[in-house]
Amino acid sequence: MMLFVYGWFMRLLSPFLLIKLYARSRKEPLYAEAMAERFGYYTMPASSGCIWIHAVSLGETRAIDSLVKAIRQNYPGVRFVFTHGTATGRKQGVSLLKPGDIQVWQAWDSPQSVKRFFRHFQPKLGFLVDTEVWPMTVFQAAQHGVPVVLLNARLSARSLRRSMQWSVLAKPAFASLTAIWAQSEQDAKRFQSLGVQVQAVMGNLKFDAVPDHAQLVKGHALRASFSRPVILLAISREGEEAALLDVLAQHPEYLKDVQWWLVPRHPQRFDDVAALVKAKAWPLMRRSEWGDSPDASLMQASDALVLGDSMGEMALYFSAASVCLLGGSFEPLGGQNLIESCACSCPVVMGPHTFNFAQAATLAQQAGAAIRVHDLTEAVEVAYRLALDTQECANKAELAQQFATQHQGAVARCIDLIKPLM
Repeated sequence: MMLFVYGWFMRLLSPFLLIKLYARSRKEPLYAEAMAERFGYYTMPASSGCIWIHAVSLGETRAIDSLVKAIRQNYPGVRFVFTHGTATGRKQGVSLLKPGDIQVWQAWDSPQSVKRFFRHFQPKLGFLVDTEVWPMTVFQAAQHGVPVVLLNARLSARSLRRSMQWSVLAKPAFASLTAIWAQSEQDAKRFQSLGVQVQAVMGNLKFDAVPDHAQLVKGHALRASFSRPVILLAISREGEEAALLDVLAQHPEYLKDVQWWLVPRHPQRFDDVAALVKAKAWPLMRRSEWGDSPDASLMQASDALVLGDSMGEMALYFSAASVCLLGGSFEPLGGQNLIESCACSCPVVMGPHTFNFAQAATLAQQAGAAIRVHDLTEAVEVAYRLALDTQECANKAELAQQFATQHQGAVARCIDLIKPLM
């Protein structure tokens, strides 16, 4: 009964989804493309027998790269249908495609939209990545005989509380899954406290993601050419850039001795962040404007900042930097993925809010790869002192690399778990 009510509610929300998509497309045009796919209408021919993987956004799409390659290696000729919910996820997902693969938007979680998706593509197996369990989608998958696995599954304490509040929907949705393969023992315990069975603990796929080698080489070359160390505010969220700029304005020595790079999480905010820097009357270099290398004279300016306004180049930014300030952790937003920074040998300074990556943050701190602080003001001071201490910074960089390497293996465990399903 509750699923029936939910289905009607999602139908009623469909016009508002369209309004939201049109609004977002003003800054990110990709949201206006192929909107019909959101409701299960497709221009490509119907198919069957693909493996369906839903990776909602950029982080999830990058996380599955190594897994997709491993599946192809173990099962030659396999075809995929990839679904995404965000423009950044869809853009990144293009790199996963091989001949015969399909990429479409995630179907809106209403009965008819999801039903059309399964009728059109008839996948033989489905994987949802991290947290993306939609009630109607998993119900319709079961109705169509498609086994669906939640892999790399995580459930934060906050998400557990929310699931408890909506247990009348959450429990049946999780129960409709064929299996749940959790990231960690902590995640498994949270699922179990919700009354949901977890079949395996597979580890975190993000540890197996390999940074782009060409970007690493370029980033390290840039770092070696700079006269000052770089501190990177990485994958930042709204409010964090303004707070950083305020701290820098109060401490001119931070600008003199170190160069600051800002890479916002969402591309639609690039221009807004640029405006914040210009409002301080500081020189600004945008990654989109300097080609292979930044202007040398501008790099020498004591108060010049760099805006990383490009997509898919995080390995370049991390490897060019001596220290990373972890975006999303200085506002109550749960933090961003710190694993890639560590894999690029860039130690992390993180704020108090890391509930989205709680285990990885704790393990990184224990390994000496990351430093926990109370707020952004303290983070800037800690990062500044670390960047100027060449030996300590090198030690932390080595610990970061070791931390990222030691926790690999999720892909291999996932491949073993997949075998019975294939």
